[in-house]
Amino acid sequence: MYKNKTFLAIIPARGGSKRLPRKNILDLCGKPLIAWSIEAGLKSKYIDKIVVSSDDDEILDISVKFGADTIKRPSELASDTSTTFDAIKHSIDNLEHYDYVVLLQPTSPLRNEKHIDDAIDLLDTKKADFIISVCECEHSPLWTNTLSENLKFDNFLDRKIINTRSQDLTKFYRLNGSIFIANTDKFLHNRSFYGAKNSFAFIMPQIYSIDIDTELDFEISKVIADKQINKWGGVESNLKPLNSQLSIQYFKSLNAA
Repeated sequence: MYKNKTFLAIIPARGGSKRLPRKNILDLCGKPLIAWSIEAGLKSKYIDKIVVSSDDDEILDISVKFGADTIKRPSELASDTSTTFDAIKHSIDNLEHYDYVVLLQPTSPLRNEKHIDDAIDLLDTKKADFIISVCECEHSPLWTNTLSENLKFDNFLDRKIINTRSQDLTKFYRLNGSIFIANTDKFLHNRSFYGAKNSFAFIMPQIYSIDIDTELDFEISKVIADKQINKWGGVESNLKPLNSQLSIQYFKSLNAA
């Protein structure tokens, strides 16, 4: 609870995964992937209840072992075409009312309780209805474009930026999938975390912003998580000075070496 407002954290984790089978319970440095998000929610100062929504009995059993409450999701809400809104609404409809809902995707294991609490603090500071986490883009989208079938490159870049240093370009941010917070009633009305009024971004460092979708993402996460556990010891105190030096590309190079 935060200033008499209640917070429900929901972790949606269906059993099916096309690109990385059974990813939600893959072992990440000694514990299932989903356990990282459960533990972050349990350690938060403000989260009142943390619930895992899944159609998969194994995922539900593991979630209980790590301290989460669970809701069995109907198979029709766990298909490839089902939406995150459907899963969250199902949980909301089957629980007592909470003032705010917090979405913690299990594929963001490096997000921790401090990030969650800081995002809730921002919610209060901004008097916001929605908070969505982002991070700075690893590469400027100004260096990107589409390609025609003949691969012609003549006008790939805007001539205004050709001789501009990367550090002098406008800073862009991307969604990182780690934290979504919404006023419950307004979320149900809007049917999404996106596109609503009174929304604000919570900026996170890139190093905590991996969203696991592929085997490469998972391998990068293992490298970072292992460093946190075995070398750096404390997450916030030791990683903060390194944020300007470390990037996702660095860990990709480690993986390729």
